[in-house]
Amino acid sequence: MSVGTEIAYGDSFLPDHEWEQLLSRNWDRNIVTEETAKFPELVPQSETEQRPHKVSFFVEKNKASDVIKALRERLEQRGLDIKIIYSGGVALDVLPQRGGKGQALAYLMKKFEADGRIPANTLVCGDSGNDAELFSVPKVYGVMVSNAQEELLEWHKENATNNNSIIHASERCAAGIIQAIGHFQLGPYLSPRDISDLLKSTENMNPGFQVVKLYLFYERWRRAEVDKSDHFIEKLKSDFYPSGIYVHPCGGEKPLHDCLVTLGKSYGDKRGQGFRVWLDRVSSAQIGSDTWLVKFDKCELSGLEHRCCLTTVLLNSKPPEGFTWMHLHQTWLNGAGAEDSSDWLF
Repeated sequence: MSVGTEIAYGDSFLPDHEWEQLLSRNWDRNIVTEETAKFPELVPQSETEQRPHKVSFFVEKNKASDVIKALRERLEQRGLDIKIIYSGGVALDVLPQRGGKGQALAYLMKKFEADGRIPANTLVCGDSGNDAELFSVPKVYGVMVSNAQEELLEWHKENATNNNSIIHASERCAAGIIQAIGHFQLGPYLSPRDISDLLKSTENMNPGFQVVKLYLFYERWRRAEVDKSDHFIEKLKSDFYPSGIYVHPCGGEKPLHDCLVTLGKSYGDKRGQGFRVWLDRVSSAQIGSDTWLVKFDKCELSGLEHRCCLTTVLLNSKPPEGFTWMHLHQTWLNGAGAEDSSDWLF
């Protein structure tokens, strides 16, 4: 985060204080703000963009080169080890010399290795100049998405044209990242939304992926975008434990199979209402030899109504078919529940 000057872990964003201490060597934010104030060409960015180890400005492109040279000299004369990053043709960041996205990633990889948790693969993604350092870290794959800014493409041309571990995707944004996952064979690269038969597909035994596919079918069923067939509901029943329980975000409980009966009766009830379902922050953890806990935020949009809940699912693996849903618990997020929640099925 913050152009590689902050590292945080988990949902609570626990900061890495060791990284902060490394950045603080030969860094004095007061000196940086004092010296940068002498350059009228520098326009401070909003307060939300200013961080303990990052001081950020806007500067016109035709003035940037001279400002960077003069500012670097002044700060070095004041005894600071600094790095100045210019990106987007307008944004200038002053960081500690040890800061930056590349150094932050290298620090993390070294830390994981020391803990015996070496990543099987690492893919870095970028679209602007402040991402360039990421592509210089050893033993990583890289993708510049198709909408990458010119400064990053120029860096690639000058430094990594012959590096087969870095590609320039033909797709934009997240689609470019998915393209790279497929190109380097790092994992599944077909979006669940591109799967025509969600209930038949069993190519991925990832519990999070299975949960996403179920809710995409749920969306298509209620939008009447799949055939109305009892076969689909019966298939789902075979994936749900007969004695499994669903805890509604309003607090009520009922058998999981009753949820499927209600779903069967709700075919097309959201047709023409702009109904969408999406899952965010999906995480899974194996808590037993064949038991998984999956957590995510599940949201529904119907017309102008938008509701979200924190969802926890307990799954049992049943190779090669997939998983059995054992328990499902939901809690409204930020008061998102409506007075009438009868159409919130699960």
